[in-house]
Amino acid sequence: MSVGTTTGHDTDAVAPTRPGARRWTSRIEAGALPAAWLVVFVVFAVLLPDTFLSTASVSNILGSQAVPLVLTLCLVLPLVCGDYDMSVASVATLTAMVIGILNVNHGWSIGAAIVAGLLAALLAGLVNGAVIVIFGVDSLIVTLGTGTVIQGLVLWISDSTTVSGISTSLVDLVIGYKLFSVPAAFYYGLALCVVLWYLLQHTALGMRMLFIGRGRDVARLSGIAVPRVRMGALVASAGLAGVAGTLYAGTTGSADPSSGTSFLLPAFAAVFLGATTVIPGRFNAWGAFIAVYFLATGITGLQLLGAESFVQQLFYGGALVIAVSLAQLARRREATSAGTTS
Repeated sequence: MSVGTTTGHDTDAVAPTRPGARRWTSRIEAGALPAAWLVVFVVFAVLLPDTFLSTASVSNILGSQAVPLVLTLCLVLPLVCGDYDMSVASVATLTAMVIGILNVNHGWSIGAAIVAGLLAALLAGLVNGAVIVIFGVDSLIVTLGTGTVIQGLVLWISDSTTVSGISTSLVDLVIGYKLFSVPAAFYYGLALCVVLWYLLQHTALGMRMLFIGRGRDVARLSGIAVPRVRMGALVASAGLAGVAGTLYAGTTGSADPSSGTSFLLPAFAAVFLGATTVIPGRFNAWGAFIAVYFLATGITGLQLLGAESFVQQLFYGGALVIAVSLAQLARRREATSAGTTS
């Protein structure tokens, strides 16, 4: 009895310090990436004061990342539910190509072409969701396969050629109009980030998605319509990929059948890196935003220093490996903390 009493007394003495320690650890993790972003910015600002700090450079960093940002936010929705979507870059390329072909080759108005492109993206999301949810096939395999099929479809309908001359109305809406010298595309991505943040953090649907990601069986027993929510997340992911494709077409004024797929690796690097900050252990909108611009700042600084083009691939690839590892550690710590609290 005395041993049991002593043990209980020791636990009581130590327990009050543990929640505080966990809170400090969580705060440090949440602020680590923004702090690293600030450090990277300051380093390049000191090394390259005339070029890195110029209005043109800052505007380029912010405006050029609209497409990668939207694609990264695409991934947040299915990942919160525990699903992967490897087809987002191909869906974005398909949307841009549909817009280009209909607007340039067939004389459709830019508005009608955009609607058709977005419908094509949503159709791709429905196919992904149906195969994954109804037939129970692993999302990684399904979306990798559909992404490859979509890319083949893009090459087929475009005859493997770039379609140039997309309406300047779209170009103006994406990069022509500026606020504080920053193209409108940046503000579209920022607005989408706000919407997803509110959805995931302040709505019942966002909480259901989080519960599904933590445990589908438990969520199902709790009365959550798991298949419906997962399907919705996959369709929404494809729809947002269509938005990214629209922005891409507006940024370049053309539709390239292959270059859009290069956004997939940076998007995955950013979404996993974003899961280590703001809310460590969770895929979240503001974390994704910070991660995208942290990576963009690093790449831009290295390019201004004269780094070779292959450094970009090394940077993104290394960031993905490190980000996945850190995100896994953060998720395990969050799960352990939740178990201890309960």
